[in-house]
Amino acid sequence: MADRVLFVSHGSTPATRRTRFPRDESLEENTPAAVAELAARLGLPPDRHTLCGPQRRCRQTALGLGLTPADDPRLGDWDLGAWAGQTLDDVAARSPVDVQAWITRPDAAPHGGETLTALLKRVAAWLDEAPPARPHRCVAVTHPAVVRAAVVHALQAPAHSFWRIDVAPLAVVEVRGRPGRWSLHP
Repeated sequence: MADRVLFVSHGSTPATRRTRFPRDESLEENTPAAVAELAARLGLPPDRHTLCGPQRRCRQTALGLGLTPADDPRLGDWDLGAWAGQTLDDVAARSPVDVQAWITRPDAAPHGGETLTALLKRVAAWLDEAPPARPHRCVAVTHPAVVRAAVVHALQAPAHSFWRIDVAPLAVVEVRGRPGRWSLHP
């Protein structure tokens, strides 16, 4: 039996709207209606095994989908350290060299948080775990960066590909396969 992981990106937050690096924040006021629409489209059974990042926005999204999530810290957001709560424009205005390093060198972490390389390894390790550590079929309600990292791993793409993948709030991406052999499914 092939494994199936349905990644769902959390709903919109105030940081999303302002293009800020997020902190642990709640969904925007109008987001629950969009989550309910997605729930109707997906038609997931409430007992579907669901894991989510430990941040409030992931838990709220999973609950809005009618699911009962278990927190999994490995699905947590990309730790951007000192940049949390700031906009990319503000950081770039103060530290353009740091931002350039961050987007061009996967091992750079001028913000004092997690490198892109570490994020990609964390998500790849989660996907490639054998069940029961990661169930054969599950929903993973998580962050755009985590979904992007999962796509990079499924495609066995180079790290810089991460920057060419756009994941919107409430985006749904399914991967199928086995540890080490994943494919994307529309």
